[in-house]
Amino acid sequence: MRSWHLWGPPLSLSLLVSMAGLPTLGNQTTKTAPAPSLEQAVGPYFAKHCVTCHDTANKAGGLDLKALQKPNSTQHAREAWESVLQKVQTGEMPPKGLPRPTPTENAAVIRRIQSALEQADKALPSNSGRVTAHRLNRAEYNNTVQELLGVEFRPADDFPQDDSGYGFDNIGDVLSLSSSQMEKYVAAAEKIARTAVFGPERLAPTLARHEAGGRDIPLRTDVPARYDETGLNLPNALHTTHRFPVNGEYLFKLGLNGTRPLGSEPLAFTLWLDGKKVQTLTIDAEGGSGFTFDRQDLAGRTLECRLKVSAGDHWLAATIERLYEGLPPSCGGPNPSKRKVTPREFKLPPGFPPERVAEFRKRFEERQKEKPQLNDARVNSLEIGGPYAQAVGPRDTSLRKVFVCGHPRGGHTAACTPKILKSLASRAFRRPATPKELDRLAQLVALAQKSGDSYEEGISLALQAVLVSPHFLFRIERDQPTAKPSTAHPITQHELASRLSYFLWSSMPDDTLRACADSQTLRKPEVLQAQIKRMLQSPKAHALAENFAGQWLQFRALESVKPDRERFPGFDNYLRMSMRQETELFFDSIVKDDQSILTLLLGKYTFLNERLAGFYGIPGVTGPTFRRVDLTGTKRGGILTQASVLTVTSYPNRTSPVLRGKWILENILNAPPPNPPPGVPNLDVSAVGSSLSLRQQLEEHRKNPTCASCHARMDPLGFGLENFDAIGAWRKSDGTVAIDASGSLPDGRRFDGAEGLKTILQADRAKFVDCFTTKLLTYALGRGLERYDRPTVQEIVRRSAAQNYKFSSLVEEIVTSKPFQLRQGKGTP
Repeated sequence: MRSWHLWGPPLSLSLLVSMAGLPTLGNQTTKTAPAPSLEQAVGPYFAKHCVTCHDTANKAGGLDLKALQKPNSTQHAREAWESVLQKVQTGEMPPKGLPRPTPTENAAVIRRIQSALEQADKALPSNSGRVTAHRLNRAEYNNTVQELLGVEFRPADDFPQDDSGYGFDNIGDVLSLSSSQMEKYVAAAEKIARTAVFGPERLAPTLARHEAGGRDIPLRTDVPARYDETGLNLPNALHTTHRFPVNGEYLFKLGLNGTRPLGSEPLAFTLWLDGKKVQTLTIDAEGGSGFTFDRQDLAGRTLECRLKVSAGDHWLAATIERLYEGLPPSCGGPNPSKRKVTPREFKLPPGFPPERVAEFRKRFEERQKEKPQLNDARVNSLEIGGPYAQAVGPRDTSLRKVFVCGHPRGGHTAACTPKILKSLASRAFRRPATPKELDRLAQLVALAQKSGDSYEEGISLALQAVLVSPHFLFRIERDQPTAKPSTAHPITQHELASRLSYFLWSSMPDDTLRACADSQTLRKPEVLQAQIKRMLQSPKAHALAENFAGQWLQFRALESVKPDRERFPGFDNYLRMSMRQETELFFDSIVKDDQSILTLLLGKYTFLNERLAGFYGIPGVTGPTFRRVDLTGTKRGGILTQASVLTVTSYPNRTSPVLRGKWILENILNAPPPNPPPGVPNLDVSAVGSSLSLRQQLEEHRKNPTCASCHARMDPLGFGLENFDAIGAWRKSDGTVAIDASGSLPDGRRFDGAEGLKTILQADRAKFVDCFTTKLLTYALGRGLERYDRPTVQEIVRRSAAQNYKFSSLVEEIVTSKPFQLRQGKGTP
């Protein structure tokens, strides 16, 4: 799919209607003169400013403008026209140093080319597009199984990674099915069916180990600037996520490291589950084997407990609570707890040998005079064993979803089988099951019983068959037999319900949505609008933040980001998880509060916990719970300044204005630059931060004419974010070199810093709305957009403008659009 809206200055109304410098129609009184063709209209402009370099003989950049003088060139040379439009819009052409067109001349040419391309799009034969049979991707499979049967585990997490196309992993054309993956489906179907009917299988206990970032990270011994009594924000803690396979009891063993100063209070190690403290384990610094006044070495020490945990993914943290409480003055330095403490008195345990009292008193007095290092005790590892005391039997939720006959725990009659199978198959296939399909499933139930198995075994066998059916694994849309092969026809109401639910929820239609399809009322405008509103308010709409925004903004890549540990020692799993959650909650708020999508760029609020607020330098936020925070008066605001985006657009050891500028062009302006040509040398960053700034190195890099054409657009955009380092922390310098966050675009517009950059983007908000609409429509349809989709995008943008681009208005316009509602006949050329 080609980009349509390209980076360029906003055009005033007077400039758009002006055609100064070009052939015009003039005043028409009695006779209408024929309008000049595009080739005739822009010919004088080309002759004056362009053909010296871009003629048949020179073809600078591979462009021959003479070839564009042929009739209907917008059809046979569209890519060349788009390139011309881009260069004129961005001010890249004519090159610096040559006479430049006036703003009026440029505006006239831009409008004329845009108009011609739009007319060429509209002249294309009507085409609503066809969506390939869409295999459920991993997220869709997990969500669908949970909705269908109420099982708690995520079977698709063991499937191969889904391929992506057009920026998303829900594109039907790339969701192929291999023989090895089919084997995974068969195995998963058996496990899912038996879990729903009989409960999870009994699992032998296993042991998993999580380490605090690796053994090569040095222990931190400095006092933090901000003291968090819970210990969650301190580097001495361990943070991780763990998947518990079943409900049950699990063993948690904390591995300790570091040392504890003489005379300090007992250590309180706490275990946190999903942000809530669930267990406290205490170890006395003077306890253990033997009595000593020396610093206690905790290496090799362990603490353990058992807890009941539900199946699924959970965030775990093991910390030292009130780490700096009770430190004696002999430790030296500031006490961040601000608590007044006194040295412990010299006390010996009962039965201590009298002949050694003088020796230990002397050692105690010597230690009191010393100035030892600050406390460096920490949690080094967390081992999780289990399950023990595993919960047995199926969940009530699963039984109710399977045995819809009214008695889920036995006493089934002959009338139960058709009710159960019709409910299961119709929900799983996302359409009414046919009598033939139901008869085959009933035969499986009868076959199991004939073989001596229970009725429940027969239902489980039939359910396995449902789960490996193509009608479950694929979202299949059929051509209507009554439709003409060369025309578009409406998809069925059940197919529409599936499109809608997988768009907004990444899951199957629920009972309410399916009832609308069953009654053939879903297409009624008031019904469809009500369903969209209901679905956007559902917690399941969080799938938009996870799957759409996570891929569009690329913050899903955070899970694999590994910033350099020496340059960024403060980056840990807790910060990583907090970064992602901030952006997901921010996007969620746009959806739930039905805000304008422009808030994504300009919003002066976000969601922070204490860890991320401390990283941003924002006071007044305490504890692990995320809450909405006003950003007025801060350097932050909108997705461009969120650490998730800033981190995934950087290298592990430094920022990259190129990556960040490219990210803005691709994901904010829908104007991706071409791939770099082969043989271009890499940037030499050896001197960055010492004698040269990264900006100066890039300016040297752009002296290469081959590089300059693209970097003139990318680099200035990235420079605007240079005050944020490679993990998104605010900075004023890079090493010893002061940061210069100003930018100058090829069209002459200048800005300074992230706020100035956002002002530029706000002025060009139509391009952002166009880009967002293109991305969201691609995700909604599950296919790449084509030229014939361009009028639909333009119409969605135009109509949603009246609603100030509220999120729900864009969704409604997409859902009611022809590409979403119709399917093109397979006979279309």
